[in-house]
Amino acid sequence: MRSRPSRPLSLLVTSVVLTGFLVPGALAQPEGGDPASGSGAAAPAVAEPAEVPAEPTVRATPTRAAELFGADCDTVIEGSLVTAYCHNSYPRTDLVRLHVECDRWWDLDGDGNAVAVGPAGRAELVGRCWKEVRSTWVSHQRA
Repeated sequence: MRSRPSRPLSLLVTSVVLTGFLVPGALAQPEGGDPASGSGAAAPAVAEPAEVPAEPTVRATPTRAAELFGADCDTVIEGSLVTAYCHNSYPRTDLVRLHVECDRWWDLDGDGNAVAVGPAGRAELVGRCWKEVRSTWVSHQRA
């Protein structure tokens, strides 16, 4: 794998090139012919990509098993009935709760009771509206 120039270097080179294009005479020498004799600023230095050290690779920190959490839930909406199927594949218990938001203004939204889903456990949560369902989601809480 070949190394690429770093992003800060690319931005520096791009800004130097654009400065030369956008500001007329930005890289021009002062009237005296000697860049050090005039009152203008010196021309910016451009570094070669091979001279700039490459950025170190970033590695993701591994997640400890104790931090893994949350049951995987799939929701199914059939008319006005909502069913959530949850499976916990992690070593900690998850308290899952089904929330149902109904479409009609007069229909009551529902927040189900929390159900504990233990390690390798499954749960089926059911909720409903009188008419159409607007949205549904499952919330998770550590037990």
